[in-house]
Amino acid sequence: MSKDRFRPVVGIDLGTTNSSLAAVIEGKAEVVTLMEENSPLLPSVVHIDQKGEVIVGSDAKSALVAVPERTIAEVKRKMGENEMLKIADQKLLPEEISALILKELKKYVDQIYGDEVEKEAVITVPAYFTDQQRQATKKAGELAGFVVERIINEPTAAAMAYGLDKLDDDHQFLVYDLGGGTFDVSVLELMGGILEVKASAGNKELGGSDFDRILLDYFAEKIIEESGLDPREDLSACARLKEEAEKTKIKLSDQKQVQVSIPALMVKNNQPVAFEMEISRKEFIDLIDNLLKETLNSVKNVLEDAELLPDEIEQVILVGGSTRIPRVRELLRDFFDQEPQNEIDPDQAVAKGAAVQAGIKAGLLSDSGMIVTDVAPYSLGIEVLKDQGVLGFKPGGFESIIDRNTTIPTSKTKVFTTTFDNQEQVKIKIYQGEGDWIEENHYLGEFILDGIPAKRAGEEKIAVSLNYNINGILDVTARSLSTDKEMQLTVQDAVDRKSEESYQESLERLENFHKELAGMAENAENNLQKIEYNPDLSEDIEESELDDFAAEFADFKGLALEAENLKERAGELFVENENISRSEFKSMVKRLDQALESGDKDKLRQALEEVFEEILDLEMEE
Repeated sequence: MSKDRFRPVVGIDLGTTNSSLAAVIEGKAEVVTLMEENSPLLPSVVHIDQKGEVIVGSDAKSALVAVPERTIAEVKRKMGENEMLKIADQKLLPEEISALILKELKKYVDQIYGDEVEKEAVITVPAYFTDQQRQATKKAGELAGFVVERIINEPTAAAMAYGLDKLDDDHQFLVYDLGGGTFDVSVLELMGGILEVKASAGNKELGGSDFDRILLDYFAEKIIEESGLDPREDLSACARLKEEAEKTKIKLSDQKQVQVSIPALMVKNNQPVAFEMEISRKEFIDLIDNLLKETLNSVKNVLEDAELLPDEIEQVILVGGSTRIPRVRELLRDFFDQEPQNEIDPDQAVAKGAAVQAGIKAGLLSDSGMIVTDVAPYSLGIEVLKDQGVLGFKPGGFESIIDRNTTIPTSKTKVFTTTFDNQEQVKIKIYQGEGDWIEENHYLGEFILDGIPAKRAGEEKIAVSLNYNINGILDVTARSLSTDKEMQLTVQDAVDRKSEESYQESLERLENFHKELAGMAENAENNLQKIEYNPDLSEDIEESELDDFAAEFADFKGLALEAENLKERAGELFVENENISRSEFKSMVKRLDQALESGDKDKLRQALEEVFEEILDLEMEE
């Protein structure tokens, strides 16, 4: 490509709990370290602060506990739904909130490649995402300012990262991908540089966040037994308990026992309600084991679809942060009689694979010779009259035209006939799923083919063709065989897009969203001073101490954000609750400010706990 036509392509793992960005740098797929996060992972959390600023990432995740009503997480599970989600008195569609996350990643892409050229992104989705969810993901990328021509399945991406250095090998392997919110499993074959997906299965609503909720419920029941209060009915307490559940889950991957301690979770009778208990890894596994065993059912199904036995799988590749749970390795080791592999960081494999695809597309990895095929995750077909024998024909039947796990891209055609005399038009209704009846499947769209010659029932033939491309986008054509008249529908345009109309509506809604936030910032009383952490650097810091200093700074920065959120919350309470006096409000703010100015992380944490306890007490009185 000439320089003026160069368009960089990056890979993005848009995750339920964390997202990441990768690119091909000097011939290798590399995950980009996000400097503001000091990590390659960006928490997929969006927060709108009191000044109307959009905050994405770890700072937003900290705010999830202090001000959950102004924060939103796990939006990936809502992708493809038409339900508007509320955040800080604003309402956006799931893909519009996802666009804010992707826009944060785009800042780093602009830093790498400059602002003057447009950027393309290959974005990953769970293999079991429906067409509607894939379109919502594509739309989110476009709203963030990317060109999005490729959507690829997460286990396929992980396999590409794994297989790039093994193109001379011929073997079959399985990718087990258990992330924060979704589960996928795929069987792949690598032969002669061709990476072929043989079959995929999974559950788009099973992941680490479900384990967090189970643990949260377990904690909540213990709290109810001890205090009679249900923390799930208190927004802040529930958010704090969920955060503790996630931390406990992570610790239990390395420790056999974990002590859980929250000094002031809620208030009862003007007294703080503390929560303390010890939980073992065995207790945790007992709580989630049925879900982990459910993933094995998907493993069995995908092997059956690929017509393989467990001992024919030469390697099992672990992907996703939840595969760090020791029980996952144990179940897979027992099932396959081999040790699962995680030679690529489970949190980075998908983003790296997306970058490999991006590199191939941009010509940066053209010498690799890798060719990748994927499969249709669901069967695709139309509504038909179903023959029920002596009961006659019943409407609402589903006839598959492209079967699940068919290699894509593909085009399939089936011929149907008219169903009543003198029929001059047919309605083609398209569905996705495995049920025998349309009510069990996912509706994609419909159109009418008219101008059919009026004949007796069954005499006129209609050919219905489905063309399913590499992005999982579907074209449907119906053609009258006697007249050659045809009608076509691209499901991409039919599902929640109405061509460019829906995209423009979302673009306008996001623009209005940012305008309203700017208005909030202009009109709000700025009671909070901007915190700048300036430790005493009168003594030179040794180079070896810089990493430790950076970590301390990141910790302090998170606590500083919590302090800001608590001051906002105290201010709201002062305005709305007559039980809090001006002197009490000033006292809270002063203690937090003094702790912030001290630069002492322990002092700040203590001040946060004290003020948080007082605020809970006042809210209970209200």
